[in-house]
Amino acid sequence: MPTSPSDLAVIGAGPAGLAAAVTAADLGLRVTLLDAGEQPGGQYYRHPAPGLGAARPEALHHDWAAFETRERRLRTHESTGRITFLPAHHVWTVVPDARADVGTEADGWLLHAVAGTRGEDERAVTLRARAVLIATGAHERQLPFPGWTLPGVIGAGGAQAMLKGGLVLPGRRIVVAGSGPLLLAVAGSLAAAGARVPAVVEAASYTAYVGRVPTLLRNPGKLVEGAVHGGALLRHGVRLRTRRAVVEAQGVDRVEAVVVARLDRDWQPVPGTGRRIPCDALAVGHGLVPQLELATGLGCATVRAADGTVALDLDAGQRTSVPGIWSAGETGGIGGAGLALVEGELAALSIAGRSAPAALVRRRARLRAFADAMGAAHRPGSGWTGWLPDDAVVCRCEEVPAGRIREAVADLGARDARSVKLLTRAGMGWCQGRMCGAAVTALAGDEAAADRRPLSCPVPLRQLAELPSDH
Repeated sequence: MPTSPSDLAVIGAGPAGLAAAVTAADLGLRVTLLDAGEQPGGQYYRHPAPGLGAARPEALHHDWAAFETRERRLRTHESTGRITFLPAHHVWTVVPDARADVGTEADGWLLHAVAGTRGEDERAVTLRARAVLIATGAHERQLPFPGWTLPGVIGAGGAQAMLKGGLVLPGRRIVVAGSGPLLLAVAGSLAAAGARVPAVVEAASYTAYVGRVPTLLRNPGKLVEGAVHGGALLRHGVRLRTRRAVVEAQGVDRVEAVVVARLDRDWQPVPGTGRRIPCDALAVGHGLVPQLELATGLGCATVRAADGTVALDLDAGQRTSVPGIWSAGETGGIGGAGLALVEGELAALSIAGRSAPAALVRRRARLRAFADAMGAAHRPGSGWTGWLPDDAVVCRCEEVPAGRIREAVADLGARDARSVKLLTRAGMGWCQGRMCGAAVTALAGDEAAADRRPLSCPVPLRQLAELPSDH
């Protein structure tokens, strides 16, 4: 049965959710903070398991002090009962509470979650809250290419997670490729940990920032951060190669080399420019994609962000289009941990009915402008699909090649990603399209569409069967 309702349920304990939870508790609200992970911090502030004995986990992170400050506040509020932190709780849907009055912002909500790790200790949990803040973050955007299914080819963020969470490297000679500023941070971290990084292969060009000079100058901290990453690459002898992409990974039992080609302005490979770089691992990613399943399942309105992804449409108080539902962080557009912290605080103030300090509002505007500049500069060009021969796998879970998706569009009448999914099974595997979703929607010509589904994660059938009929 549902517990007594909290004033606010925060889904996600990354930078945005953590900031929102502690700020709301400071303002007197009773908060339930849920996260699928075992510890607060999310993907950004991922830290090694205690059993690994890491003496200085802060060495693997930027601005660790921001996390430590909020974690201390979290623990203080836990001790007083103001915050209930529920780790290992994966919320799979949010629905209106049938016992609440429908149609006002004061409606109550039911949160259904799978609690515990996979296996016998999994259990169904239902929680009630008067308001909900969705801070589910993002996952990596992957653009497939021949050989990307080889062992040793991992996400750029995945390589960073291995280092932060497991203190391990994915290889000894690692090419870092894709697009976006995350590549610089990943390459610097890997090199500092002892890996040899022969190249950072960036598909975009940094000349795209030339028209955004005023925005850059309003964010001196970001410029310093970029200079630090650039300096780290210089110290470790890492070469940055722009307007290029990995168009093939080669190997037998695992990746042994990658082929890097120059790209034209539309991101199409220039014939005759391929160059082979030996490696034993490839960390590749083209930015992040907001994780919106819970929000779009509720019917929250979306917009097209500067980086081409679909994000939530939020007002100045971080409200979604659905009364009683707020959101903060990457769900409103990819912007980094600093912006997420600010948006979490602003959302908490809005939920508590307090006015936001003007300085905080200005800081959000400044950081969001910088995020939009980055997104536009590194947005994938339409020609990247030229990397894909028909036999290249797009959906790894269901082993669907590009040719089958093109056939569904050209010959079978598919006009959107959902139709492609039904005709080819692309996106119907265990990851539910998180790996292939961006590629499938691009091949289907449906990149502006928001994916809507009733379940945001796999749920045991027994838990669905046990739900009361009024849920």
